[in-house]
Amino acid sequence: MSDITSLVSRLATLGFADSPVEHAPVDTVEQWAEALSSTAGLPAKFTLTKTLIFKPKQPKSEPMAPVVVIAKHDSPTNSKSIGNELKLKDLRFASDDVLRDVFQTAKGSVSPFALAQVSQESIAHVRVVVDKALLSESSAAPIAFHPLDSSRTVFISVATLQAFLKSVDGLVHLTEMDFVADAAAGTKVEKKTTAAAATTEPKDEGGAAGMTKPGIEVSKDVDFPTWYKQVLTRSDMLEYYNVSGCYIVRPLAYFVWQQIQEFVDAGIRAMGVKNCYFPMFVSKEVLDREKDHIEGFAPEVAWVTRAGSTELAEPLAIRPTSETVMYPYFAKWIRSHRDLPLKINQWCSVVRWEFKNPQPFLRTREFLWQEGHCAHMTKNEAMVEVRDILTLYRRVYEELLAVPVIEGEKSEKEKFAGGVATTTVEGFIPTTGRGIQGGTSHYLGQNFSKMFEIMVEDPEATGSVRPKHLVHQTSWGLSTRTIGVMVMIHGDDKGLVMPPRVSDTQVVIVPCGLTVKHSDEDRRVVVDACLNVEARLRAIGVRAESDLRQNVTPGDKYNHWELRGVPVRLEVGPKDLEQSSVLSVRRDTHAKAPLSLSGLESSVQLLLATIQSDMLIKARKTLDERVKIVLSWDTFVPTLDDKCLVLIPWCERIECEEQIKVRSSRAAQGDEPEDEKAPSMGAKSLCLPYKQPTNPPLVEGETKCVQCGENAKRYALFGRSY
Repeated sequence: MSDITSLVSRLATLGFADSPVEHAPVDTVEQWAEALSSTAGLPAKFTLTKTLIFKPKQPKSEPMAPVVVIAKHDSPTNSKSIGNELKLKDLRFASDDVLRDVFQTAKGSVSPFALAQVSQESIAHVRVVVDKALLSESSAAPIAFHPLDSSRTVFISVATLQAFLKSVDGLVHLTEMDFVADAAAGTKVEKKTTAAAATTEPKDEGGAAGMTKPGIEVSKDVDFPTWYKQVLTRSDMLEYYNVSGCYIVRPLAYFVWQQIQEFVDAGIRAMGVKNCYFPMFVSKEVLDREKDHIEGFAPEVAWVTRAGSTELAEPLAIRPTSETVMYPYFAKWIRSHRDLPLKINQWCSVVRWEFKNPQPFLRTREFLWQEGHCAHMTKNEAMVEVRDILTLYRRVYEELLAVPVIEGEKSEKEKFAGGVATTTVEGFIPTTGRGIQGGTSHYLGQNFSKMFEIMVEDPEATGSVRPKHLVHQTSWGLSTRTIGVMVMIHGDDKGLVMPPRVSDTQVVIVPCGLTVKHSDEDRRVVVDACLNVEARLRAIGVRAESDLRQNVTPGDKYNHWELRGVPVRLEVGPKDLEQSSVLSVRRDTHAKAPLSLSGLESSVQLLLATIQSDMLIKARKTLDERVKIVLSWDTFVPTLDDKCLVLIPWCERIECEEQIKVRSSRAAQGDEPEDEKAPSMGAKSLCLPYKQPTNPPLVEGETKCVQCGENAKRYALFGRSY
């Protein structure tokens, strides 16, 4: 359950060099003190500690927020006082399941070092409380902890403890409390909040148990991971599920996916692509046929090994992608050049399992996508399709989601496993300064057709025996990651900001300006006007909705719809009707303007089109400002640290790319090694953009690679990425 060697190595990087002391296993502080009393080689003076893990009462819709308390063994740690300080309710000791699943530890072995084993998704929600009395211990007297094992003790300084807590990547809630003073006074005491990154503490939940909090409680710029999760859950886009890495896509988000489906489906049908569906299960024999391809997915494959209580004769994989599922049947269906091109697509879910840090929409164990697979007679035909699909994906982002992307080709290291070339659209998340792969279109060449014997007689050949010709193949895919990218780019501290083309509700109509002085007839007139506006807008295809809830104030209605990102709010009140107008409020800019009722339909259509265009223009301006040309390694990492992407002259060698990642990684600056699948800390190549910089131009044979000094071939886009 734990790796003590790794822990000791980690402590060594923080200046601690001693080995743990071994003794009999213990369950309590009293047993611990007794075990140490008969152990040789201990410091002359030291302080025993206790590490407690609590779980607060929370709505089921919220990610779990455990509380880790680190204190002197005799400090009076009152859970109610701790809860009051953190504005958390009903702290209870965490169950064995929480200790095991979240902290990878067990009772008796709990210590601060378990924080290093918490996933990146969970660590942002963990709150750590440190006893001020412990921090005030003499620097000469070490403090004792279990190094993830109750049969060992490690003695470290207060400074080492503080350095360890600061080194825990993603830990943002760190609080000091004076437990002794708290117990003496029986009231709240002074606390000092420090954080690896500043954050806003959540407010009291209020309301019934399980009720979703109404609004966003953290700033997007201050605590982006928490902001992202709150926006998704509190806007009703997504719900957490009880299987890690799997999520419930609620109607608000699924509508976005449906709009993408309709757009892509129309585009690929115009190219002659037909929809179909293949089974999700893959036999091991079939999966193993294409070694280079499956090695790229092997760690992510989920296997079904039992049916009820019976072991399956052969394990079945759940598709991570469908090349090896489909291509045996391509070989069966393609018998002549007249069967070409074969173009099929399926809308389905796929499963990719082995990673530690799931993120909703961006990195999930199951996700929805479309995957197209086509076979062509010639490379030229295949490459034309690859680029046509990439253009379609760019249009999805730009025309539907108002998200600018950069088109380009993946490096040899980053291309699709088993393919010849991969093209990509790359997005950019300004708040984190990270790139994100938006969609890919691959030229597979004849690699798979050779493996699966997908061939036809060469129609250009002469003679009675015509040689066999291997077909040229493509595959391409776009997933629900699109939704996450859209949310991250456009959302603000009030919630979602939805592009009109993919918003389930484009216009919300809210009655307002009614007071106790107004009669029932006045109210009826306003409500009827709202319904009339709704009907007029629906008649021209605008997705409009009137919010006529009686028990909710207009202000609360505004907040409700702003959280959900509805592009336009129309306010209708008695004074507006006197002027034969309504008041429009834009979600993206909060700009207000009256709209005449006489030409309302055209005014609203124009306003929605303007919002869609303005959102793309704003996002593109940010992207353009944050892509920097870098000509010297000295400015490479500082530019990344300024939350930018970099365009560099590059030699395109795999060895050079690996060195760029190592040299730019924070691991090289003393941090822990990173999860290969987690958001990248070192820079990697995002793409070789099709639109190459011309100022300064890259001169063949003269311009040198920024990293290694070899001749540069093209400008490459590098950045930290998801």
